[in-house]
Amino acid sequence: MRTIVVTGSASGIGRATLRLLEQRGDRVIGVDTHDAEIETDLRTPDGRATMIDQVRSRRSTIDGVVANAGVAHRSPDDVAVNFFGTVATLEGLLPLLTRSRTPRAAATSSMASLLPTDAELVDRCLAGDEPGALDRAVKLVQAQEHGLIYSSSKAALCRWLRRTAPGAQWAGAGIPLNAVAPGVVETPMVAGMIGTEIQRAAMAAAVPMPLNGFMRPEVPAHLISWLVGEKNTHLCGQVVFVDGGADAIIRGDSTW
Repeated sequence: MRTIVVTGSASGIGRATLRLLEQRGDRVIGVDTHDAEIETDLRTPDGRATMIDQVRSRRSTIDGVVANAGVAHRSPDDVAVNFFGTVATLEGLLPLLTRSRTPRAAATSSMASLLPTDAELVDRCLAGDEPGALDRAVKLVQAQEHGLIYSSSKAALCRWLRRTAPGAQWAGAGIPLNAVAPGVVETPMVAGMIGTEIQRAAMAAAVPMPLNGFMRPEVPAHLISWLVGEKNTHLCGQVVFVDGGADAIIRGDSTW
């Protein structure tokens, strides 16, 4: 039996992933702010340290990490959870992964990483400057440019992953590290954005998904389950867009 840690496990993609992994026989350690085996807040360094300590208290070895926890508040919380919480999860649990015979790791990004971003916020994230990144997010809110925060947090995550995955600590240790980038997923996180027909039409215009439209959380969960499964041996540093065609429409011929 393989042991896999899933953050953001109480709802949405995380909950769907937890269920799929358990159905195939994995032992899953769920992490969330509520209704999870480990309850902690990944917005804060203390909350992240608590998560890592509690996982270590349960297992000396883990076989997979799904760094899925994320928020879309268009506030500094997006930066704290989506980038710094995700990176801390992956880096903090890496020592436990290295003891596995079949270690795997995956993160949840978003097709929003293709949308307009704030270059300064992305750069501060990639520099590991959390106070500076949070301060920049506050300034974006004050300037009524809060719409750039979520996309910037996800773009920074994609860039971090692309730079990190082929390196000695991950690929060099035999650990595939990849991400999924879903389109619009019908989860509690986005319920307030697609609750009316007008909202759904506006979201569909911003995120065109000609193949089957908006999706249930089980769709990206199936892909995540494969990414952290034993059959994934060579996918490295990939951000896999599962978005009904939005990436193909937005980026056209470009492959990155």
